[in-house]
Amino acid sequence: MTLLRIAMLAVVCLLGCTSNSADQTLTLATTTSTRDSGLLEELLPKFEAKTGILVKVVAVGSGQALELGRRGDADVLLTHAPNAERQFMADGDGLERHSVMFNDFVLVGPRSDPGGVRGEPSIPVAFQRIADTESLFISRDDNSGTHMKEQEIWRRSKIDPAGDWYLQSGSGMAEALRLADQKSAYTLSDRATFLAQRSALELVILSEGDALLRNPYAVMVVNPQKHPHVRIQHAKRFAEFLLEPTTQALISEFGKKQFGQTLFFVERSSKE
Repeated sequence: MTLLRIAMLAVVCLLGCTSNSADQTLTLATTTSTRDSGLLEELLPKFEAKTGILVKVVAVGSGQALELGRRGDADVLLTHAPNAERQFMADGDGLERHSVMFNDFVLVGPRSDPGGVRGEPSIPVAFQRIADTESLFISRDDNSGTHMKEQEIWRRSKIDPAGDWYLQSGSGMAEALRLADQKSAYTLSDRATFLAQRSALELVILSEGDALLRNPYAVMVVNPQKHPHVRIQHAKRFAEFLLEPTTQALISEFGKKQFGQTLFFVERSSKE
């Protein structure tokens, strides 16, 4: 065998190995709360060990994650923006959508509670008090699921927030919590991220429990008819993994040892 042929075979082998490696990857676009709460750190190594598929995570607001799916820049999505997700499916951008889990949002703020919202069971009323007293409020302002929920609450409160008291951070949840802590301000957070970050914060939960604060998460497989390059089998395998009884049990237990309470609750899956 000539040296030239040996060199050519080596190149072919190298290209083949690179291709196979690329074929064993999956791009997951997800909300920052699944990352910042530590849930992905718990689940992804188990998925990768079980399937041999490596997951590339893009953690952004749910709105941005959905846009990545629309563009075909992700194979599978894990988000918490139900109305936007339903529109995503209606537009044909998703092949299937499954409910995975839920938790809730909480209104957090300084212990001094300048808006007088502590213990208020109605979240629209709590928001009204913050606006009436012009107490500092940090908005994610990033088209995330949390930002969409915040906007919904302001609409229910019949308030269009504006002024020096309403600060728009354009950041993820962990960053918004740190900013609220620094400025002794209120902010809306998913409970999981707040509990995961709480040890570094002076903020406390001041209003919780309103049914409006329910926070469901869903997994969606991007439609390969619109984006033929999508790794559809890997995406489906990831969705199946999230719904497997073993994984659902892991989700149900997540947070109990570290925080004394579960951070996410599983629910019977529904498919669209």
